[in-house]
Amino acid sequence: MSDLESGAAAPAIELREAMRTARSLRRFRPDPVSDEVIARCLEAATWAPSGSNAQSWRFVVLRSPEVRAVLGPAFREGWDWVRTIYGQADERPAPDDDSREARLTRTMLHLVDNFESVPVYVLFCYRLTGFVPEFIEGGSIYPAMQNFLLAARAEGLGTVPSTWFTFAEDKLRSVIGIPDEWRIASLVSVGWPVGKHGPVRRRPLHKVAALDTWDNPLLNG
Repeated sequence: MSDLESGAAAPAIELREAMRTARSLRRFRPDPVSDEVIARCLEAATWAPSGSNAQSWRFVVLRSPEVRAVLGPAFREGWDWVRTIYGQADERPAPDDDSREARLTRTMLHLVDNFESVPVYVLFCYRLTGFVPEFIEGGSIYPAMQNFLLAARAEGLGTVPSTWFTFAEDKLRSVIGIPDEWRIASLVSVGWPVGKHGPVRRRPLHKVAALDTWDNPLLNG
Protein backbone atom coordinates (compact mmCIF):
# COMPACT_ATOMS: atom_id res chain seq x y z
CA MET A 1 0.00 0.00 0.00
CA SER A 2 1.37 3.43 -0.97
CA ASP A 3 1.76 6.36 1.41
CA LEU A 4 -1.10 8.06 -0.41
CA GLU A 5 -3.37 5.04 0.06
CA SER A 6 -2.46 4.56 3.70
CA GLY A 7 -2.27 8.23 4.65
CA ALA A 8 0.99 7.42 6.49
CA ALA A 9 2.82 10.43 5.06
CA ALA A 10 0.07 12.93 5.77
CA PRO A 11 0.90 15.41 8.57
CA ALA A 12 -1.25 15.63 11.67
CA ILE A 13 -2.99 18.79 12.87
CA GLU A 14 -6.02 19.16 15.12
CA LEU A 15 -9.08 19.81 12.95
CA ARG A 16 -10.38 22.89 14.72
CA GLU A 17 -6.91 24.40 14.74
CA ALA A 18 -6.64 23.84 10.99
CA MET A 19 -10.00 25.51 10.40
CA ARG A 20 -9.17 28.39 12.75
CA THR A 21 -5.86 29.19 11.04
CA ALA A 22 -6.54 28.38 7.37
CA ARG A 23 -6.66 31.99 6.24
CA SER A 24 -6.04 32.96 2.62
CA LEU A 25 -2.35 33.46 1.85
CA ARG A 26 -1.32 35.23 -1.36
CA ARG A 27 2.47 35.34 -1.27
CA PHE A 28 4.38 32.19 -2.14
CA ARG A 29 7.98 31.08 -2.20
CA PRO A 30 9.26 29.86 -5.58
CA ASP A 31 9.82 26.34 -4.20
CA PRO A 32 7.90 23.69 -6.15
CA VAL A 33 5.01 21.76 -4.61
CA SER A 34 5.35 18.06 -5.37
CA ASP A 35 2.72 15.92 -7.04
CA GLU A 36 2.68 13.72 -3.94
CA VAL A 37 1.72 16.59 -1.64
CA ILE A 38 -0.97 17.83 -4.03
CA ALA A 39 -2.26 14.26 -4.36
CA ARG A 40 -2.63 13.92 -0.58
CA CYS A 41 -4.66 17.12 -0.48
CA LEU A 42 -6.82 16.00 -3.40
CA GLU A 43 -7.38 12.61 -1.81
CA ALA A 44 -8.83 14.52 1.16
CA ALA A 45 -11.03 16.39 -1.31
CA THR A 46 -12.49 13.09 -2.49
CA TRP A 47 -13.60 12.27 1.05
CA ALA A 48 -16.16 15.09 0.94
CA PRO A 49 -19.89 14.38 0.60
CA SER A 50 -21.66 14.86 -2.72
CA GLY A 51 -25.26 14.58 -3.87
CA SER A 52 -26.27 10.89 -4.16
CA ASN A 53 -22.55 10.17 -3.69
CA ALA A 54 -22.24 10.83 -7.42
CA GLN A 55 -18.79 12.36 -6.97
CA SER A 56 -19.32 14.39 -10.14
CA TRP A 57 -16.14 16.36 -9.69
CA ARG A 58 -12.88 16.80 -11.53
CA PHE A 59 -9.73 18.37 -10.07
CA VAL A 60 -7.26 19.72 -12.61
CA VAL A 61 -3.73 20.47 -11.41
CA LEU A 62 -2.28 23.29 -13.52
CA ARG A 63 1.36 24.20 -14.05
CA SER A 64 1.81 24.70 -17.79
CA PRO A 65 3.13 27.92 -19.38
CA GLU A 66 0.02 27.97 -21.60
CA VAL A 67 -2.26 28.11 -18.57
CA ARG A 68 -0.12 30.73 -16.85
CA ALA A 69 -0.28 32.93 -19.96
CA VAL A 70 -4.09 32.86 -19.73
CA LEU A 71 -4.44 33.27 -15.97
CA GLY A 72 -2.03 36.15 -15.37
CA PRO A 73 -3.88 38.72 -17.53
CA ALA A 74 -7.25 37.39 -16.32
CA PHE A 75 -6.37 37.99 -12.69
CA ARG A 76 -5.07 41.47 -13.39
CA GLU A 77 -8.35 42.23 -15.14
CA GLY A 78 -10.19 40.81 -12.13
CA TRP A 79 -8.25 43.06 -9.78
CA ASP A 80 -9.08 46.12 -11.89
CA TRP A 81 -12.75 45.15 -11.79
CA VAL A 82 -12.78 44.74 -8.00
CA ARG A 83 -10.84 47.96 -7.51
CA THR A 84 -13.38 49.82 -9.64
CA ILE A 85 -16.37 48.26 -7.86
CA TYR A 86 -15.06 49.34 -4.46
CA GLY A 87 -13.95 52.75 -5.68
CA GLN A 88 -10.29 52.19 -4.87
CA ALA A 89 -7.72 54.52 -6.37
CA ASP A 90 -5.25 53.17 -8.88
CA GLU A 91 -2.47 53.62 -6.37
CA ARG A 92 -0.41 51.40 -4.14
CA PRO A 93 -0.48 51.91 -0.38
CA ALA A 94 2.17 54.21 1.04
CA PRO A 95 5.17 52.31 2.49
CA ASP A 96 4.39 53.60 5.99
CA ASP A 97 0.68 52.72 5.83
CA ASP A 98 0.25 49.76 8.20
CA SER A 99 -3.56 49.69 8.23
CA ARG A 100 -5.38 46.41 7.72
CA GLU A 101 -6.66 47.61 4.35
CA ALA A 102 -3.16 48.54 3.21
CA ARG A 103 -1.73 45.19 4.28
CA LEU A 104 -4.50 43.33 2.46
CA THR A 105 -4.05 45.45 -0.65
CA ARG A 106 -0.31 44.72 -0.69
CA THR A 107 -0.89 40.98 -0.54
CA MET A 108 -3.52 41.21 -3.28
CA LEU A 109 -1.20 43.23 -5.49
CA HIS A 110 1.66 40.82 -4.87
CA LEU A 111 -0.51 37.94 -6.04
CA VAL A 112 -1.80 39.83 -9.07
CA ASP A 113 1.66 41.08 -10.08
CA ASN A 114 3.20 37.63 -9.75
CA PHE A 115 0.33 35.37 -10.70
CA GLU A 116 2.24 33.58 -13.45
CA SER A 117 4.81 32.56 -10.81
CA VAL A 118 2.39 30.83 -8.44
CA PRO A 119 3.85 27.31 -7.99
CA VAL A 120 0.65 25.43 -8.81
CA TYR A 121 -3.07 26.01 -9.32
CA VAL A 122 -5.91 23.57 -8.80
CA LEU A 123 -9.13 23.93 -10.76
CA PHE A 124 -12.29 22.56 -9.12
CA CYS A 125 -14.94 21.48 -11.63
CA TYR A 126 -18.29 19.71 -11.46
CA ARG A 127 -20.49 18.01 -14.04
CA LEU A 128 -24.03 19.22 -14.64
CA THR A 129 -26.84 16.68 -14.35
CA GLY A 130 -29.80 18.96 -15.07
CA PHE A 131 -31.86 17.49 -12.20
CA VAL A 132 -31.59 20.55 -9.94
CA PRO A 133 -30.70 24.23 -10.48
CA GLU A 134 -27.07 24.77 -11.39
CA PHE A 135 -26.41 26.72 -8.19
CA ILE A 136 -27.51 23.74 -6.09
CA GLU A 137 -25.48 21.30 -8.17
CA GLY A 138 -22.42 23.33 -7.28
CA GLY A 139 -23.03 22.45 -3.63
CA SER A 140 -21.34 19.11 -4.21
CA ILE A 141 -17.99 20.60 -5.26
CA TYR A 142 -17.43 23.18 -2.53
CA PRO A 143 -17.21 20.68 0.36
CA ALA A 144 -14.48 18.95 -1.64
CA MET A 145 -12.66 22.25 -2.08
CA GLN A 146 -12.89 22.96 1.65
CA ASN A 147 -11.41 19.54 2.41
CA PHE A 148 -8.57 20.40 0.04
CA LEU A 149 -7.95 23.75 1.74
CA LEU A 150 -7.80 22.13 5.18
CA ALA A 151 -5.53 19.34 3.98
CA ALA A 152 -3.24 21.95 2.38
CA ARG A 153 -3.19 23.85 5.68
CA ALA A 154 -2.13 20.66 7.45
CA GLU A 155 0.73 20.29 4.96
CA GLY A 156 1.86 23.84 5.70
CA LEU A 157 0.81 25.13 2.29
CA GLY A 158 -0.76 28.48 1.62
CA THR A 159 -3.89 28.67 -0.52
CA VAL A 160 -6.32 31.25 -1.84
CA PRO A 161 -9.47 30.45 -3.86
CA SER A 162 -10.69 32.83 -6.54
CA THR A 163 -13.21 33.17 -9.36
CA TRP A 164 -11.19 35.67 -11.39
CA PHE A 165 -10.51 32.91 -13.92
CA THR A 166 -13.92 33.94 -15.29
CA PHE A 167 -12.29 36.91 -17.02
CA ALA A 168 -10.67 34.45 -19.43
CA GLU A 169 -12.80 31.35 -18.97
CA ASP A 170 -13.30 30.59 -22.66
CA LYS A 171 -9.54 30.63 -23.28
CA LEU A 172 -8.89 28.58 -20.15
CA ARG A 173 -11.46 25.96 -21.13
CA SER A 174 -9.93 25.73 -24.59
CA VAL A 175 -6.35 25.32 -23.32
CA ILE A 176 -7.38 22.61 -20.83
CA GLY A 177 -10.01 20.93 -23.02
CA ILE A 178 -12.91 21.12 -20.54
CA PRO A 179 -16.08 19.48 -21.93
CA ASP A 180 -19.18 21.64 -22.32
CA GLU A 181 -21.18 19.83 -19.64
CA TRP A 182 -18.63 20.69 -16.95
CA ARG A 183 -18.55 23.92 -14.94
CA ILE A 184 -15.60 25.54 -13.18
CA ALA A 185 -16.39 26.28 -9.53
CA SER A 186 -13.13 27.86 -8.42
CA LEU A 187 -9.41 28.11 -8.99
CA VAL A 188 -7.12 27.70 -5.98
CA SER A 189 -3.58 29.08 -5.95
CA VAL A 190 -1.22 26.88 -3.95
CA GLY A 191 2.34 27.28 -2.69
CA TRP A 192 4.67 27.33 0.27
CA PRO A 193 3.81 30.64 1.91
CA VAL A 194 5.89 33.69 2.61
CA GLY A 195 4.84 34.50 6.15
CA LYS A 196 2.78 32.20 8.30
CA HIS A 197 -0.70 30.92 8.95
CA GLY A 198 -2.71 32.63 11.62
CA PRO A 199 -6.19 33.06 13.08
CA VAL A 200 -8.92 34.03 10.63
CA ARG A 201 -10.98 37.16 11.28
CA ARG A 202 -14.72 36.48 11.30
CA ARG A 203 -17.90 38.09 12.60
CA PRO A 204 -19.01 36.82 16.03
CA LEU A 205 -21.39 33.88 15.92
CA HIS A 206 -24.38 35.77 17.33
CA LYS A 207 -24.24 38.07 14.28
CA VAL A 208 -24.63 35.23 11.76
CA ALA A 209 -26.48 32.36 13.50
CA ALA A 210 -30.17 32.37 14.48
CA LEU A 211 -32.46 30.03 16.40
CA ASP A 212 -35.93 29.19 15.02
CA THR A 213 -36.62 32.68 13.66
CA TRP A 214 -34.48 34.91 11.45
CA ASP A 215 -33.81 37.64 14.01
CA ASN A 216 -33.40 35.50 17.12
CA PRO A 217 -29.65 35.03 17.78
CA LEU A 218 -28.50 31.52 18.58
CA LEU A 219 -26.31 32.95 21.32
CA ASN A 220 -26.25 36.43 22.80
CA GLY A 221 -23.11 38.43 22.20
